[in-house]
Amino acid sequence: MRFHRADVRIVEQPEVRVAVLAHRGAPDTLDDSIRRFIDWRRAHRLPPSVSATYNLLYGDPRTVAPEHFRLDLCVAVDAPVTANAQGVIPGGRCAVLRHVGSDDTLAEAIRFLQAEWLPASGETLRDFPPYLQRLCFFPEVPASEAQSDIFLPLRAAG
Repeated sequence: MRFHRADVRIVEQPEVRVAVLAHRGAPDTLDDSIRRFIDWRRAHRLPPSVSATYNLLYGDPRTVAPEHFRLDLCVAVDAPVTANAQGVIPGGRCAVLRHVGSDDTLAEAIRFLQAEWLPASGETLRDFPPYLQRLCFFPEVPASEAQSDIFLPLRAAG
């Protein structure tokens, strides 16, 4: 999959209140965290069709030591929830790149946005990690048809 500068758009994102399940540790244990996240969502009646799904990205699993790998699994919420960390994805300018396909090619899209688009854009990062909004994903659609928007938080223009 090849990306181009024209594939990236700059948007003004609203703030999103989220409930967070933090994954800490080896990437090969992420499936356990995802199962707990899905079970929690079901118990609180927050399906993906009703409440948006986000992932906060704190590092590349290929370059971070397994014991230091971090990823937050998040669901948009309208009100506080019990027994779950609360957080906010801050609003503001973001570069957005749509990724279509399996998570196997997601790292390539993120690398393009951070290593190619950003240096050529003249933009500056804000102090918030990149994040994904999972638009449609397996098993609701085949993995090859999954869609995610990758957000790179940017400083205000001017």
